[in-house]
Amino acid sequence: MLRLTVGIGLAAQGVLALRGTLPLGPVLLQVLTIGIGLLLLIGLWTPIAGAILAILGLWHAFLHAANPWTSVLMGMLGAGLALLGPGAWSVDARLFGWKRIRISDQ
Repeated sequence: MLRLTVGIGLAAQGVLALRGTLPLGPVLLQVLTIGIGLLLLIGLWTPIAGAILAILGLWHAFLHAANPWTSVLMGMLGAGLALLGPGAWSVDARLFGWKRIRISDQ
């Protein structure tokens, strides 16, 4: 559910930002944001997309110091998704199998 929420939020944020006229640099950043959102939405390459989201979120927080907390939140969500993985209902789980960690008693 977390993966879907972040994916929809990123894709919507990127589309809304592209509706205005932006220079080429921010346009490429928004296209990358939409791409990461779509990858998270379908669950493809989730650890990689989460790591890129964490880097972009923290980078954006340092560039826009007026209100960095939204970017910090997105960066932390990206780091959490990179560590948690895609989940059972994702393309990654269909392609590579769902990983379970079992801790046995010794």
